Amino acid sequence: MYGKSPARVLPLLLGLQLTALCPTAAVEIYTSGALEAVNGTDVRLKCTFSSFAPVGDALTVTWNFRPRDGGPEQFVFYYHTDPFSPMSGRFKDRVVWDGNPGRYDVSIILWKLQFDDNGTYTCQVKNPPDVDGLVGSIRLSVVHTVPFSEIFFLAVAIGSACAVMIIVVIAVVLFQHFRKKRWAKRADKNEGIKSTEEEKLKQENKVSIYLEDTD
Repeated sequence: MYGKSPARVLPLLLGLQLTALCPTAAVEIYTSGALEAVNGTDVRLKCTFSSFAPVGDALTVTWNFRPRDGGPEQFVFYYHTDPFSPMSGRFKDRVVWDGNPGRYDVSIILWKLQFDDNGTYTCQVKNPPDVDGLVGSIRLSVVHTVPFSEIFFLAVAIGSACAVMIIVVIAVVLFQHFRKKRWAKRADKNEGIKSTEEEKLKQENKVSIYLEDTD
């Protein structure tokens, strides 16, 4: 019995050494962290992940909710090959799948936001054999109106600059048009004056010829 013990222990030690040299990678979750949305609108809770294992039918996704004012954790959504929406509770008929596991996207959409939807939404992904890792979270704040952001002011600045450029171009085009028109009128006026002087000169020549013939 004791003579066989080394043979049994050796594979175990070898396995422990390989585990130490090649530790199992964990699923990494990526979310926005914090999100604001207007009451009554729809919001996309984005959650993506990375995994060392290929994505297959064993992939599972679990979404849960913790209210901001406290209370027990509530089920929001579950995915395993097919999406499973809650059959009862506050999120019934309000959550739809908007993910694509092939692209490592396990996002959902929450419809018709309410103020009591304020809280933390957690996204957990397991992709066997890669089942370890931290749970992603999104802190959702439902507000009356979304405050102006830097992107909004940047868009306004760009729009204003474009409007000014368009006005300048139009002004230059109109200036060129009226200047050409004025030059054309001036040229016509000069041509008219020249024609009148030539006609007058012809008349004077005719009178001179007539007087010479009379003499």
